[in-house]
Amino acid sequence: MIYTLLKPILWLLFKIALRLKVEGTANIPQEGPLVIASNHLSLLDPPVIGVAATRKVHFMAKQELFVPILGDIYKALGAFPVRRGGADRAAIKHGIDILKDNKVLAIFPEGTRSKTGKLGKAEPGALMMASKAMATIVPCCVIGTDYKRQGRIWPKVTVRFGKPIYFPADAVVNKEFLHDMTENLMQHIAALQAGEKV
Repeated sequence: MIYTLLKPILWLLFKIALRLKVEGTANIPQEGPLVIASNHLSLLDPPVIGVAATRKVHFMAKQELFVPILGDIYKALGAFPVRRGGADRAAIKHGIDILKDNKVLAIFPEGTRSKTGKLGKAEPGALMMASKAMATIVPCCVIGTDYKRQGRIWPKVTVRFGKPIYFPADAVVNKEFLHDMTENLMQHIAALQAGEKV
């Protein structure tokens, strides 16, 4: 209920305040388990991606953000808390359950925000949760949400969704396979960042 009410309000707000432009939404499958994998520039990235996507998106968010009232809003928008500083097994299980329920989970393979705007190295096991549900992966690139770091007063934000990436039906999912697939994913995100057409 809150999600249904908030999304159009945030869409209008972001269109005006951030001059939000969205490209490639046709690349988002409308059913089945889906991981949206994006670069990470600022705390604006989750709500911006959530508004830009054509399906409700679930995010892991640091536990410290879940304060009274605001925490309820974050949860209504699809966020769930994760403890930083180690593997939060409950949060990981919840993420896998979201995918097995044919929903959408957004991840940031770099694991942290970029301080330079450049794409960093992906964390090992970035696609582990996706592999547990054989989820489709859609690469995503966010541009401009770090406008404060750039010294801009009036931001211009773009979200690009790339072509879906699929797990091969006969894939032997191990560390080496996930590493190679993550490297391929990061190349797709880099291409979107460089302006590849979607």
